[in-house]
This record gives sequence, structure tokens and C-alpha cells, in this order.
Amino acid sequence: MTFVVTENCHKCRFTDCVAVCPVDCFHADDEMLYIDPEECIDCGACVPECPVEAIFDEAQLPENLRSWLAINKEKSAHLPVINDTEEPLPGAAERKKELGFG
Repeated sequence: MTFVVTENCHKCRFTDCVAVCPVDCFHADDEMLYIDPEECIDCGACVPECPVEAIFDEAQLPENLRSWLAINKEKSAHLPVINDTEEPLPGAAERKKELGFG
């Protein structure tokens, strides 16, 4: 099993999750984060840290978000590891509100 970053991360890229990850399983592009399923140790530390609830346990991933399993696997294989917190993307606070998170 693995954890999966989904569409709520898009155009936010909050990195609170990266700060608590005990392994280097997070990867980033200019718009969001991805989890490498080969590196993820299924600890779940990242889930409560995500302010937009973008991370799911694979076993609890809603059917409409299942495509993100393949997206995370493919993207993480070609992107650099991110293991330090960074500023969220410009407009992330507004996107967070649009998604319904205070």
C-alpha cells in the first residue's frame, strides 16, 4: 500500500506533509506534489498535515480519485525529491478557501 496525493494539491503545493515524512517519497513539479509508491513506507504522518486534505491512503482512495495512483507513480519517477518545506504557490490561500478549507 501507499499514500496518494490527489487533485486538491494542484495549484496549492503546501509542503507541511514533506516536513513530517521520514523518507524521501515526495516529489514536486511547478504545480503540486506526488508520492513515490516505491519509497512510501505507509506511515500516514503526511495525511493530517495536509491543509487541503489532498492525501489519501490507497485503500481509502475514493473511486473518482483512483487515477491519481498512476499519476503519482509516473510523475514521481521523473521529478526531483522534495524534503524541505517551501512557500506554497502564489494563490494557494485562495485555492484553499475555494476547496472549502478555512
